Amino acid sequence: MPNLKLQTSRAAAVTPSDTANIPFPGDATAAPNTAQWPCVLYVGTGGTLDIRTADGDDVSLINVPDGTFIPIQVIRVFTTSTADDIIALW
Repeated sequence: MPNLKLQTSRAAAVTPSDTANIPFPGDATAAPNTAQWPCVLYVGTGGTLDIRTADGDDVSLINVPDGTFIPIQVIRVFTTSTADDIIALW
């Protein structure tokens, strides 16, 4: 698996958006939300997670349990998600 991440060095709370990508907290060279810095997600409170992958696929993950790591390279979490307490990990 290329790009497999076993540990992270950055983390930020995710604010779901239908128009903006998850901003990378260390990106000082690009305007907010313009660079695609894919991350993996931690879901604190489970539910449905509607995401956009790094390659542009829109996917709905249904019945994600509390306390789950999502091993998918993600650039956006949509507002239709019912999961909450989402943390982006880079």
